Amino acid sequence: MTRLVVLGSGSKGNALAIEYAGDTLLVDVGFSAREIRRRAAAAGVSLERVVGIALTHEHGDHTSGAPLLARDLDAPVICSGGTWARLRHKLGKARHAPLSMTTPVELGPFRIESAETSHDAMEPVALAISSPAASIGVAYDLGRPTAAVRYLLRNRTALVLEANHDDVLLRTSGYPPVVQQRIAGAGGHLSNRVAAELLADLVHPQLAVVVLAHLSVRCNTPEHAHDAIAPALTAAGFAGVLHVASQGDPTGPFTLGRQTERSVIPARA
Repeated sequence: MTRLVVLGSGSKGNALAIEYAGDTLLVDVGFSAREIRRRAAAAGVSLERVVGIALTHEHGDHTSGAPLLARDLDAPVICSGGTWARLRHKLGKARHAPLSMTTPVELGPFRIESAETSHDAMEPVALAISSPAASIGVAYDLGRPTAAVRYLLRNRTALVLEANHDDVLLRTSGYPPVVQQRIAGAGGHLSNRVAAELLADLVHPQLAVVVLAHLSVRCNTPEHAHDAIAPALTAAGFAGVLHVASQGDPTGPFTLGRQTERSVIPARA
């Protein structure tokens, strides 16, 4: 079985862990190394055998713990060439496992595939991580769901997808128009509405878990995100579980595999 734990997700930091047969892959480490360790311990995630640290892009809310963790865990950093170029001065002697959009990276039991996103970073990516038991798509800071990202995320056992903002809450947030345009633009973040449309297209019989991530504390709420997306999933025939990731605490664990538990979408995640 594969275990997925979202260690935390939101504007102040993003991190998750995937475990299989005693090996752990960290995906984004946007908290301090100490905080990552604290959250991992609270969620029962072992950091004894971390095979790698995969990064979606260089922004601090996804990478702040990477320098210390890569050193202390002696784990390679899996990221695009652009992300590596932006972070190399911070990562010191860390090993780089370069991501290619055409060739997967294989570390321990994990196979890591990627597709470039349109976010305003240097070569940002969405990721798909497969183990012998399950396959998990991770897409934060998406900007727009491009054809490449849609293709990458299809046929996964679980999806961790950005649902950053509610359109009305963004317009009434008090942010200057230029900031609103950046958030809602092709280089920014997915709205609840666009996330719902994307997820409805990605529903298939083996999709067991959907976790909504990277909610804006100012322009979204768990209730807004859940209530915008749950009906679209239900209409598409989704029979799995829907959760909204917490910024302050781990979400999960979710056990994935042939016997993945399924249930109807709850009224509130």
